[in-house]
Amino acid sequence: MNQTIDDILDGLRERGNLREIPADGSSESLVDFTSNDYLGIGADPRLQDEFLASVDFSRMQFTASASRLLARSQSAFGLLERTLEEAYGHGRKALTFNSGYHANTGLISSFAGTSTYILADKLVHASIIDGIRLSGLPFDRFRHNDTAHLVRLAEKARSRGYDMLLIVVESVYSMDGDRADITALTDIKKRYPGALLYVDEAHGVGVEGPAGLGLCAASDCIDDVDIIVGTLGKALASSGAFAILSDSLRSFMVNRARSFIFSTALPPVCALWSRFTFTKAMEMDSARAHLRMLGHKLAAVLTEAGGHPEASHIQPLITGDPHSAVALSRALKAQGFDVLPIRTPTVPPGTDRLRFSLSAALDAATVDSLAGALHTVITDKPLN
Repeated sequence: MNQTIDDILDGLRERGNLREIPADGSSESLVDFTSNDYLGIGADPRLQDEFLASVDFSRMQFTASASRLLARSQSAFGLLERTLEEAYGHGRKALTFNSGYHANTGLISSFAGTSTYILADKLVHASIIDGIRLSGLPFDRFRHNDTAHLVRLAEKARSRGYDMLLIVVESVYSMDGDRADITALTDIKKRYPGALLYVDEAHGVGVEGPAGLGLCAASDCIDDVDIIVGTLGKALASSGAFAILSDSLRSFMVNRARSFIFSTALPPVCALWSRFTFTKAMEMDSARAHLRMLGHKLAAVLTEAGGHPEASHIQPLITGDPHSAVALSRALKAQGFDVLPIRTPTVPPGTDRLRFSLSAALDAATVDSLAGALHTVITDKPLN
């Protein structure tokens, strides 16, 4: 039986999965646990003032007016990419995209038409899944962070004659806050000549590793990670994304990544702001240490509330049901805390949750207050 649009909306509403754009959250009365402003850069007006004072706005371009392949002015993008290349080193090149979604869909789908078999972690972001689908390539998804399962699937792909494997993971997973084992993944990748390792550091850049360059930079095997993707719109408080990759892979993507080729580039002023926040974030070790402390404190709070989180700047409280996730979110809002529910299909069925996202702009007393609010709103009924 064919469903109408109204039928689909009614079904989503009945299951508790109907999404709506949240109302303006600018109220200062609510403590924000929803933002991905992990270092507090976006909430710091002093940094904004410093940037504005450093830019000659009489010569500033507020639109690229064309894709990177057609735009007349490339200087702002060139400055950003050279800064990224100097930071990551190892002879790598950088390529910027309009968003993390554009990066993942464009980079992965670029392999279309090659003899590539894709192996992706079960919990990778929807943008990665969409990139895989756009590529039209065969793929398997291994159990989350299960490297033994990855090896079995790699052997299966090789037995079917695929010389090129693309292994795709996230460094810090966006819904659970847990981490991939980069060293183990590079060891597996090196077993298979022609394999490439692709690591999405969207939630690692700015937060993890030396100078906030991510988990790949924190490992001893960054040279074995072929494509590193970082976002500029989370910890770096800007917009867009970037890829760190070899010179030949960069040239390949410039010629094959449709999201890069056919999309008007970001405004040059955004590239300059991204360069400013990236260089500032590299110096924010104290903010990263404070964020880690908050992560441990929050993990204790959520464990007391019945959860099983990993100490991280992202932590879930699983309710197991979309209706209960929405109800708990509303109850916490009444207590002064903004924590949004995350429901299917963003997370697998039965793992509906609240997602707590920390910022270095918060203090320990705020997390203590959250503990009291959770104690108030959660009944004796255990969470799933």
